[in-house]
Amino acid sequence: MQHAAQSALRHVAGGATMDMVLTEGRAQLAVDVQQRLQEYLNLYQTGILVSKVTIDESKPPTQVQAAFDDVIKAREDEERLQNEAQAYANEIVPVARGGAQRQIEEANAYKEQVIANAEGEAERFSRLLTEYRKSPEVTRERLYLEAVQGVLSQTNKVMVDVEGGNNVMYLPLDKMAEQGQRTNATGELKMDSSTFRELTNAVTEQLRRDAAATDSRRGVR
Repeated sequence: MQHAAQSALRHVAGGATMDMVLTEGRAQLAVDVQQRLQEYLNLYQTGILVSKVTIDESKPPTQVQAAFDDVIKAREDEERLQNEAQAYANEIVPVARGGAQRQIEEANAYKEQVIANAEGEAERFSRLLTEYRKSPEVTRERLYLEAVQGVLSQTNKVMVDVEGGNNVMYLPLDKMAEQGQRTNATGELKMDSSTFRELTNAVTEQLRRDAAATDSRRGVR
């Protein structure tokens, strides 16, 4: 029985790798040894039935113990790095997917906004075209006034076209307002009477100069 068990163990261990024998393969190694040993005992007609084989421990030879320890450490490092990588993936992947979903939703919202604006502008243009066909002159004048109003509402400078002359008068209202502005209790800006007088005098003087220049060009004395 002892010789048969040793023979079966040597046969199975000799056909396996060192990692299988020393680490995770010991359970399977015990099963293989049990099957091999039972075959030997049946061949010898001993009448013995082996119910279980247990391998308590396995150790590498002393000559390769240091190398085996390095292998074990490398395997542990590999497993640790894999766990860290998996943990990082579990953390970063949901964040990336959430960011991607957010960008998709923002893009869809921007798309819908642009489409809605375009459709609104197209509808407004169609209605404006209908009104223009009904009364071109009135509609043209209204569009001009709206365009001028939009431009002038964004600036605090005024350009005045003097009738009968070729000059355009420029009034720096922003600079004049800065010199005389006052703030009331509600936070509104006001100009005092002296500033208004300066503004009136500037307009009057400019108009006088433009009129004189126009008369001079026309030969009026």
